[in-house]
Amino acid sequence: MSEGLRTGELAAAAGVNVQTLRYYERRGLLDEPDRTLGGHRVYAPETVTVLRVIKAAQRLGFTLDDVADLVEAGRHHHRRRAGDGLQARAAAKLAEVEAKLADLAIIRDTLRAALDAGCDDLMTCAETDCCPLPFVELGSVSGSRS
Repeated sequence: MSEGLRTGELAAAAGVNVQTLRYYERRGLLDEPDRTLGGHRVYAPETVTVLRVIKAAQRLGFTLDDVADLVEAGRHHHRRRAGDGLQARAAAKLAEVEAKLADLAIIRDTLRAALDAGCDDLMTCAETDCCPLPFVELGSVSGSRS
């Protein structure tokens, strides 16, 4: 059983900490490792790739639940339904990111306008017509929900 990586070796090779490995095992993202006669975990070398894939997916904005679904779909590609794979998930994530970017652009532009207008006091700003902060729009939205 000399083939494979012990916990610390795997964590170092994948750039994660040992607690992350244990957590991913509990979540089912990593297969249960083999054990030495002394009870030490021994991971298959390809587990490094699995960990790198998980971390890359997280950096792209996928949650661990998303990653678990993608890993599971990949394991059972012969039973995959349309919409389960990376293409569908990536398209949905991209749409989500594009929407957030649009919202952030509006926030950026409004904050720039507030800086340019010299807004220094929210209460004073709220009572003037020249303040670019969206007090009216927010009030009308929340007022329409009542």
